[in-house]
Amino acid sequence: GTGYFGCRNAEGHFDLQRFRDVVAANPIRAIEVKLSQGAKPGRGGLLPAAKVTPEIAKIRGIPVRKDCASPASHSAFNNVDGLLDFVENLAAESGLPVGIKSAVGQLEFWHELATTMAKSDRRVDFITIDGGEGGTGAAPLVFSDHVALPFKVAISRIYKIFAANGLEQDVVFIGSGKLGFPETGLLAFALGCDMINVGREAMLAIGCIQAQRCHTGHCPTGIATQNKWLMSGLDPASKSHRLANYVVALRRELLQLSRACGVEHPALVTPDLFEILDDHFAGQSARVCFDYPEPLRKITGRQREEIARLLQQHSEVGHPEASK
Repeated sequence: GTGYFGCRNAEGHFDLQRFRDVVAANPIRAIEVKLSQGAKPGRGGLLPAAKVTPEIAKIRGIPVRKDCASPASHSAFNNVDGLLDFVENLAAESGLPVGIKSAVGQLEFWHELATTMAKSDRRVDFITIDGGEGGTGAAPLVFSDHVALPFKVAISRIYKIFAANGLEQDVVFIGSGKLGFPETGLLAFALGCDMINVGREAMLAIGCIQAQRCHTGHCPTGIATQNKWLMSGLDPASKSHRLANYVVALRRELLQLSRACGVEHPALVTPDLFEILDDHFAGQSARVCFDYPEPLRKITGRQREEIARLLQQHSEVGHPEASK
């Protein structure tokens, strides 16, 4: 993020050596550069001094009991070329996949990013599209309700931009923003996502009751708080099983819905398999609704063979959903 927590210097700017140290000391699998988030794009953040405990200060690399501001934009780069150079540098230093996360508004940035990538050997490995439905406990209401495109509109526009530049198979697309139910997740896959992120549904699984007290530090279920007494209500041994049950159920139902569509896996679902109804019960396919040209998101025989091979491998190692 813009605060570079864990890998920042005393002035709050990115520190490459600290980045190297963090990567070397932790089992990191990928690095995501957050440009913005769906709940409050174009806004920074402020962690009040009262919440900057010694533990938080150590993790973030900031002074104890002092306000901590996250800027609205990055200081390590200020344009597409700078972003790609930054991403390539992180990838070279870490040996890990490096991508970006962003809400979607004006499209000029995305057109420039796609055309620049197409003309050079610089790449982002993945793009996380965060819909305007994305949530947080610390966003102005007008931003969380009215800024950034909804996920379905956002992913369809960005996917088509990269497809027009021949890059849709070179970038992993990740979706986020109320995608934790099987029907919404499946549509995300149909529109081009390779993976989905789940936030609020996972929090509900471990006990969130949406008390809307995240910002106060007094979450009654012990999830969004640093209060030791309240935290005692969050039993990791119990909640971990509940979260695992949710994830297993979500994956199982995604597979079941896919098979109801006549395919073996969500990766094989296309926009043609969805019909979008309006308030008057008039319907059109998702391909027409989101203006996907006919060759786009058509599944090839090779892709079907690759998915079948992966499913067979999972079945052989006893994957919990492979045979259900």
